[in-house]
This record gives sequence, C-alpha cells and structure tokens, in this order.
Amino acid sequence: MSAEFKNLTADDFEILNAQDWSFPVPIAYGPGRLAEIGQKCVDLGLSNPLVVTDRGSSDLPFIAAVQTYIAQVGLKSGLFFDISPNPRDDEIGAGRARFRAGGHDAIIAIGGGSAMDGGKSICLTAHNDIDLWAFEYEQAIPKIPNDQAFPKLITIPTTAGTGAETESTAMVTHVAKGMKFCVWHPELKPTLALLDPELTLGLPQNLTAWTGADAMTHAIEAYLVPGFNPLCDGLALEGLALVSKWLPIAVRDPQNIQARGGMLVGSCLAGIAFLKGLGMVHAISHMIGAEFDTQHGLTNAIVLPVVLRFNLPFQEFKVQRMAQAMGLRDSSVAMFIAHVEAVLDEINIPKALSDIDVPLSCAQRIAEKAICDIAAGSNPRQASVAEIRALTEEAITKAR
Repeated sequence: MSAEFKNLTADDFEILNAQDWSFPVPIAYGPGRLAEIGQKCVDLGLSNPLVVTDRGSSDLPFIAAVQTYIAQVGLKSGLFFDISPNPRDDEIGAGRARFRAGGHDAIIAIGGGSAMDGGKSICLTAHNDIDLWAFEYEQAIPKIPNDQAFPKLITIPTTAGTGAETESTAMVTHVAKGMKFCVWHPELKPTLALLDPELTLGLPQNLTAWTGADAMTHAIEAYLVPGFNPLCDGLALEGLALVSKWLPIAVRDPQNIQARGGMLVGSCLAGIAFLKGLGMVHAISHMIGAEFDTQHGLTNAIVLPVVLRFNLPFQEFKVQRMAQAMGLRDSSVAMFIAHVEAVLDEINIPKALSDIDVPLSCAQRIAEKAICDIAAGSNPRQASVAEIRALTEEAITKAR
C-alpha cells in the first residue's frame, strides 16, 4: 500500500459511496451518478431541458452522455454552448433567445464555472423581459410575477473549483464597461446539484490545478470575511481541509477517484461558504478576467499570496484555525503563507500575472475597477485605489 493510502481514514473511503444531501439544496453525490440525470428530469416533471455549457466543453463526452440519458427516458433536450470562459452579457441574451425558441422548460448547467454562470444567468432572464443588469447584486431585487417564475435549474460541475453549483449568484462581464458584475435573485435556487467525481477524471492537469486553487482561494477568502457566521465559517474550514488534503494528489495522480471526490466536495463546501463574501483576490481577479479573458482560478491562484501578505497581519486567530484545517504544526502567519505558496509551487502555478500576459500598464485601471467590486467591500482590510494598484503591480511583476 502506498504512503498516500496508508494515511486514509474510513471517511476517505466513504468518498466512493453515493450520498444524498438536502442542504443547502438537494445534492446527489457519488461516482457514476450522471447516469441518473434522465430519471431525475422525469422525477422533476421536466419535458425539454436546455443543456448549457461553454464552448470548450461542447464536444466533450459528458455533453453527449447527458443528452443520451435524457433521450433514454423519452424526453427532448437542446444544447447551448456559446459561452466564453468569462461569460458576457450578449451571450446571456443569445442563450435566453435559444431557450425561448426551443420551448424549453428547464436548464441543465454542466461544465466549469463559466457554464454554471452562463446557465444561471440565462435562467434569471428566461421567463421575463427584465434586463440582465437589473439582477446585479447591489441593485433592488426585481419582483418576479408568479406566471414568470424561474425555470427549474440543475447544476452539474465538471471541475472541482468554482463551487458555483448550489446558489444563484453568477459573474458576468458587462461588455460595454469591461467589468465583471455579480447577478442573482434569492428566488432562484438550483433544484438539484449533481456531483459526480468521475466527470473530473478527464480534466487536464493544468485545469485540475487551476480550478483546485480556485477552491482553496474561496475557502480562505470566505473564512477571512469579517462578521459572525459560524455556518459559513465551518464550511470554509472543512472545505479548506478537504482541498488542502486532496489537491496535490489530484494533480499528481489524475485518475485517483478518491482525490477527485474529495476535491469536488471540498469545492462545493467552499462555494457555499462564500455566501458570506469574498475578498480582494477576487476583486482584482474579476477585473483582470473581464479585461484579458484569463482563466479565473489561475488568476486567483497567482494573486492569492500577494493579498494574503496584505490581509493576514492582525488575523492571527483565523490563521491558526486555517493552519489547523490544513494540518500544519506551525500556525504562524509567515508559515501559513509559506505553505500556501508551497502548494502553488507544487501544482505549477505561475509566479506572476505577467507570465499569463497581463501587462503592468493596466494596474491603475484594474485598481479603479476592483475597488467597485462587491468582493472588495467584504475584504477584511479595506484598501484604497493606490493600495490596490500596488497589490496589482506586485501580482503582475512577482507574486511569490
């Protein structure tokens, strides 16, 4: 038995068992459970769901599998995949048009974070003529008439990173402004989140690393958000424990189904936790992604150490709790940051945003946009435009 398997507990082996959870939405977890999607649609009274994914996933086997399983129970389905890595408002409009033209009655969002965000955003607008940006998080919540209720929404993540499968929040690029904004509505909740770790087995090593680092960032930033929220804090710490344990193994051994399961559940928990809020990593990353179309998890991963050095002084108690969750003996701020950087090194995250072609000349512009991001408002240490510019410049030139 390998050293990795000698360290496994009984709970680790239960990662291979099918589980049904009811919080915060119905969740069906377990290897091979994608095969149940047809019957799940029947049970929900659906007749013609629209499968929504991103351009990069449209030809992958899981898309054909979903539509085959739906057809096997006698239902129709359609497919919309005109979604960018950073979904755009014009693409959401095209998706709404496809939903209506096809006479669809539900949305199945399957893929990574862009597919989740695209599917949820289309859901927000599918049955009404409300402008997408009326659903922006900081705007007054639109009233939805009973006869325009949101269609049922099924979410199926195929990466272990975004944790976007249990809520209605979605990040969308406002093309005219060149900025990302969060859209949502409290009445839109996924009817079912289906978590099948087998869907992540084919994920390339770099995407496993990037999306996994995204989950780690979610857990850390959510836990550092100020305020009394023991529910989200508990989920953040457990999500961090799972991700820190399984991420290096998933990158090193891509066919390890236990690692894939642990990562998928850890990502889900971290995604629930950030209902509490996020922080400056995301505020900067959102605007970098909107302008340069960078991969979100990768951008977060590069920026993370820079923001930790800014945020963690005077956060010793929370650092101690996070260090314990990650299994560290030394819970000092310096050692915690060093460990996070070591994990990023181990999974081959670039050391600067310049390595992914983000120019230094954008720093002022990114800072002016980032301070408007909702995540900047929940960062544990408030920052000025000048301070955000300095953080951005450091992330571009040498993040670690």
